[in-house]
Amino acid sequence: MDYDEVVQRFDPVLGLEVHVELSTNTKMFCGCENAFGGEPNTKVCPVCLGLPGSLPVVNGKAVESAIRIGLALNCDIAEWCRFARKNYFYPDMPKNFQTSQYDEPIAVNGWLDVVLDDGEVVRVEIERAHMEEDTGKSLHVGGSTGRIHGAEHSLLDYNRAGVPLIEIVTKPIVGTGARAPEVARAYVTALRDLLRALGVSDVRMDQGSLRCDANVSLMAKGAAEFGTRTETKNVNSLRSVERAVRYEMTRQAAVLANGGRVVQETRHFDESTGSTSSGRTKETAEDYRYFPEPDLVPVAPSREWVEELRATLPELPWERLKRIQTEWQLTDPELRDLVNAGAVELVAETVAAGAGPAEARSWWVSYLTQQANTRGVDLADLPITPVQLARVIALVAEGSLTNKLAREVVDGVLAGEGEPDQVVEARGLKVVSDDSALLAAVDEALAAQPDIAEKIRSGKVAAAGAIVGAVMKATKGQADAKRVRELVLSRCTG
Repeated sequence: MDYDEVVQRFDPVLGLEVHVELSTNTKMFCGCENAFGGEPNTKVCPVCLGLPGSLPVVNGKAVESAIRIGLALNCDIAEWCRFARKNYFYPDMPKNFQTSQYDEPIAVNGWLDVVLDDGEVVRVEIERAHMEEDTGKSLHVGGSTGRIHGAEHSLLDYNRAGVPLIEIVTKPIVGTGARAPEVARAYVTALRDLLRALGVSDVRMDQGSLRCDANVSLMAKGAAEFGTRTETKNVNSLRSVERAVRYEMTRQAAVLANGGRVVQETRHFDESTGSTSSGRTKETAEDYRYFPEPDLVPVAPSREWVEELRATLPELPWERLKRIQTEWQLTDPELRDLVNAGAVELVAETVAAGAGPAEARSWWVSYLTQQANTRGVDLADLPITPVQLARVIALVAEGSLTNKLAREVVDGVLAGEGEPDQVVEARGLKVVSDDSALLAAVDEALAAQPDIAEKIRSGKVAAAGAIVGAVMKATKGQADAKRVRELVLSRCTG
């Protein structure tokens, strides 16, 4: 169904479940190394393989990270909580159950304010943040899609099994209307930035350390009860979160409009088509047969410890943005442009390297954003660093480069020609600052255009622009235009 018709006829309800792999040194319940990649099945032990007789031990650093995440999300931290066994059979879950938290999570009842592209603020309420362990990974070989359907065989890598996870679950998000997909993306973006600021995860969506399950349902306008939801699993990019929500809204609306019913199920998102496909019928809590984990003692963080951890919280992203706006003297639209371009950190690092905020911001949100768009990459993935850009800005400030030459230097860095000073040297881009050389070029231009020279001598100084342009062309843009103008006027009126 057309999206505009969807939002005219239905109200969307969202529920977002974000899984965050913690960057602890070891896994959640054993001493195996917690690191991405590696040879398959080399970072394993009897505990994370679920071998008989092995016993888990809780990772204290993971508990600390869970509490800090809960505090940053304005949650209440439980004085007593415990782990449970979530029973289900999957090949990548070697124990046939996942050690998680069920009815007694460590953090509950929080909220996170997210800012949309136009500055509107939406408060997303948090139901819970709980601790659990990640599963292993299945590699399906021989099929065209990389999924189990059509594969010839599957390989299992248990290196990821047991990696510490925090699952952050929102309460139902209602009232967002046509902006529901945008709200979903903005929420995951804000959560990613928060977790990065806390230093608890590298939040690499491309490596799976931050994954979003997007629950979507529709209810007819004026209805009082939520519709049947679907859960699109493991969406692994910010853009895909928005696309998956939008697609599910249009798909479910078409089903309902045709008299069908939405099936409660998990679905998979296809990056190439922007569509979802059916996975499996979604289980309920009863299907998992939760019961308290008998091999782990409850977790009971003291109030004193919780307050000590609260004191360790860094400047949070929204607080930092307010400070940056004040220090850099940005208007609200300028700050939004900076945020929407994904340039806040890049500008901050450029300023830290010695550049002025205005110059750094101008480069990143204009010329370099254009270059990123042309190349089809994110701004942060351009092959130029904030330190390199700060050097280019410094060369302009000291008069060694004009703005035009500076763009050529940046182009050289982007092309892999080396550091800014190396590009200047190799391309011969330094500003011509020798007055004798400039005077020679001025005299030549005046001699070539005697009528213009006469106008300047008669007091029409605006005509000097033509001579300045000729000198700039003769010097391949490497002259200081302001100095050239001074010399032209001196020659004609002195």
